[in-house]
Amino acid sequence: MNELRMHHHETTLDRAGLAVAVGGLLGGAVAMGLAAMGSTSGPLGLTAAFILGALLCALAITAVATPIWIFMHLTGRRAAGHAALVGAATGFVVFVFSQTYGFGLFEAPPSDLQTLLFRWASAAATSVILAAVAAVIGLVMWRVAYRSLR
Repeated sequence: MNELRMHHHETTLDRAGLAVAVGGLLGGAVAMGLAAMGSTSGPLGLTAAFILGALLCALAITAVATPIWIFMHLTGRRAAGHAALVGAATGFVVFVFSQTYGFGLFEAPPSDLQTLLFRWASAAATSVILAAVAAVIGLVMWRVAYRSLR
């Protein structure tokens, strides 16, 4: 009879910190790639995009995703799929927040209903794409941070 295999995933504080650093570097690489596709910036501009992207991504991971992941870790939800889900969900929320003036909480330029709806639809559509990127970053971070114990 086949036994149900239970995988237990464990991490250490140093591997978790390394995972945040790797996530930041991957975010910097994405920012640099977007800058390369969107402009004619030279090496200095691409370097600045990488550094700022890495810094902001590492800060966002630390401020937004880490508290959620601590909860997931403590409740035993430590699988790769959970990491991808946390990455995608937090990425989606952060990107929609940034494109909709803080979900409408901050002052925005005056606009009509059609423009407002377009802004929200555009924010949701682009955030889905960026959430997929954030899910991949979450998977890579999970691989760096966790080891499977059988």
